[in-house]
Amino acid sequence: PMMFVGWPGIGNIGIIAVNALKDILRGEEFGEIESWDFFYPRKVFIQNGLLKDLEFPSNKFYHARTEKKDVILFIGEEQPAFGGRMYASGEKAYEMANLVIDVGLQFGCQRIYTSGACVSPIHHQMKPRVCAIVSSEELKEEVTRTSNTVLMSELEGRSEGEGVITGLNGLLLGVAKKRGLGGICFMGEIPDWLSGASFPYPRASKSVLEVFAEILGIQVDLGFLEKIEGQIEEIVESFYAKFPSEMKQELIRGSRRLL
Repeated sequence: PMMFVGWPGIGNIGIIAVNALKDILRGEEFGEIESWDFFYPRKVFIQNGLLKDLEFPSNKFYHARTEKKDVILFIGEEQPAFGGRMYASGEKAYEMANLVIDVGLQFGCQRIYTSGACVSPIHHQMKPRVCAIVSSEELKEEVTRTSNTVLMSELEGRSEGEGVITGLNGLLLGVAKKRGLGGICFMGEIPDWLSGASFPYPRASKSVLEVFAEILGIQVDLGFLEKIEGQIEEIVESFYAKFPSEMKQELIRGSRRLL
């Protein structure tokens, strides 16, 4: 089996892609990681004046099957963080990463894929590329066979392919390698000026989902993502319209350098 994992992050690029893959493959839930040890409750349910239950972020596993492959998906609604940080850190993050890997190894997964965002000086109207980080030299060939995908070492301005993957999308890859499981992190490009936005960036999620589909050898209908993308593009364009002309020209020049 292959395993695809997604958590929230910049632009929610990874979790949107994995969740979309789950829906396309009609993944069936088969287990979850209990949230009590990792998160505080997000809210409480009250009925007839009585407290009925607490709601925690979910951390669920799903199984699906293509014509040729079994697929396990894990979707976490939140990253266990420490000290008010946005992304996973500390002992709890490491513990959760190991629990996810435990399930993958138990079912004999041969490869694990995570996904996230690659902040880049691209223009928002460009098709985002997918930047890949691999856990071993042998996996580079798999990346080079995939459309619209580049290794981090091939990105302009990345000395020796250096960079950082923030949060569990990167931590999981490191834990997987330590435990003998090959992994690749596919990160959809997001314009640097949108990296702090409060809304998602489905255009990059679509690029990542296309890579997932190619790996699995399946055809996917991207219409539902394109609809969301259109709605977000209206917001993006409204922000962009307020930029000074000098800033717009600089963004265009930066984008051309990547072509």
